[in-house]
Amino acid sequence: MASRFFQSVTRKLSPVTQANLLLRTFSWTKVPLIYWTGARIVEISDERCVVRMPFRRRNRNHLGSLYFGVLMVGADVSGGLLAFRMAHASGRKVSFVFKDVQGRFLKRAEGVTFFRCDDGAAISQALEETFRTGERINQTVSVNATTPSKFGDEPVAAFDLTLSVKAVS
Repeated sequence: MASRFFQSVTRKLSPVTQANLLLRTFSWTKVPLIYWTGARIVEISDERCVVRMPFRRRNRNHLGSLYFGVLMVGADVSGGLLAFRMAHASGRKVSFVFKDVQGRFLKRAEGVTFFRCDDGAAISQALEETFRTGERINQTVSVNATTPSKFGDEPVAAFDLTLSVKAVS
């Protein structure tokens, strides 16, 4: 009964609010580090996910920029939430994990940082292929991080994460 009530209430919320509620619940119960950083979804659609990482004391390193681990959390959430959203929308069970990551740290992120993943189409194709073949599919997902207050749209970091998806029967 409570589940039906929860579903009826959440359907009335915007997709971004729904995604933030999901992220907060998931991070609180499964990955507390995400909760601790304060990551928030700014935009989510079938094509892209944009995550905002606050610039606060607990997220900074000794040089006054975002800590390496916090930057990785932002990249993980941006790409991972997009994959999770598409897997959930398919109505089928999917196992997915990032199995490889390459990061390029171009400038110091000294302000609120935004992580943007525009690989929704590629993730969708990987999901379709795993549903069709039943095999594990690896797909590279790109995430760019920007700090608009300091550098505008110029990236401060770029990440290539290998997303590994497999349909679960």
